[in-house]
Amino acid sequence: MTIQLKPIIQSIFLISAVLSSSITQASDNLQEIASGEHRSEKNIARNDFRHPVETLNFFGIKNNMTVVEISPGGGWYTEILAPYLKDKGHYIAAGYDPASKINYFSRNAKKLAEKLAADQTNYGQTKLTVMQAPDKLNFADENSADMVVSFRNTHNWMQSGHAEKVFAAIFKVIKPNGIFGLVQHRAGISNPEDTSGKLGYLKTEQVIQLAEKAGFRLIAQSEINANAKDSKDYKDGVWTLPPSYRLKDKDRAKYKTIGESDRMTLKFVKPAAK
Repeated sequence: MTIQLKPIIQSIFLISAVLSSSITQASDNLQEIASGEHRSEKNIARNDFRHPVETLNFFGIKNNMTVVEISPGGGWYTEILAPYLKDKGHYIAAGYDPASKINYFSRNAKKLAEKLAADQTNYGQTKLTVMQAPDKLNFADENSADMVVSFRNTHNWMQSGHAEKVFAAIFKVIKPNGIFGLVQHRAGISNPEDTSGKLGYLKTEQVIQLAEKAGFRLIAQSEINANAKDSKDYKDGVWTLPPSYRLKDKDRAKYKTIGESDRMTLKFVKPAAK
């Protein structure tokens, strides 16, 4: 039997071109949204430190996915994820409890809800749920999410002693073969000495062990969010650096030069049951 190679080779090139175009289009769309007019200049300026397009592409996001963001805070990543997913996918913002007796949680929950309500074009398809450890962890249906993402939250759960519960809840929500993408302030070899979460920094191996205990498998690490200038030896922890500037004007120029924290960027998978 004779096989005509030319048509096959042409087909391979065509398929490769289509896939390459699709990937580029997704990336360009994220880039356009990350610099969109719906975002403030202040938030756009942080793209240089938070690398949202590169980070989300590293996690393997696609615009037809169901994606849950844990503790979106003021909605910095919401501004990118919600518009990106609104037409073909689903974005779930698992935020603070508006009924919480802790003012910080209730105040910020209401702020996020108001932000979403004020821009129906970009956020009208967003589903807002509650993820408040240790008791309110049913923030999405079991095996419903293609991807769950968490940005700089793990130290809070470690410090409060709720990390294992939260990671178990995340594992439950993700579909088999689904992705858990995590970014977290990264401790150094000796700095800070306290890696309980109190100062914001955690050891990479701590976080990996925590995820593996929940059932995840680490499949990739990235230095997208690394910052070698971060000495991690601040008495007031990571919040000494921008954007918090906990010391206010004291040595502000110095910390501005350092920039935002050095962060680990980890990609886990939920293995399919054998």
